[in-house]
Amino acid sequence: MNKAELIAAMVEKAEISKKDAEKALKAFEEVVTEELKNDGKIQLVGFGTFEVAQRAARIGRNPQTGEDMEIEASKAPKFKAGKALKDAVNE
Repeated sequence: MNKAELIAAMVEKAEISKKDAEKALKAFEEVVTEELKNDGKIQLVGFGTFEVAQRAARIGRNPQTGEDMEIEASKAPKFKAGKALKDAVNE
């Protein structure tokens, strides 16, 4: 499912206009992005948790040359599914 299909599904489920569904999805994306940028965490009980994972600096290997190279520390967004979502998927 792509973004357009998601918006269409939201329109059908919530019985709202396409314009309102687009605005709601855009607002959700912006809120999650801002919170994660600030090292925050968003918990949606039953659905899952959006959070930031810290990745330590480490030594990697260049696959073309075989040389060791340093990979800098970084942050990565992470989603952990909640129990209700896991149960629904496994039905």
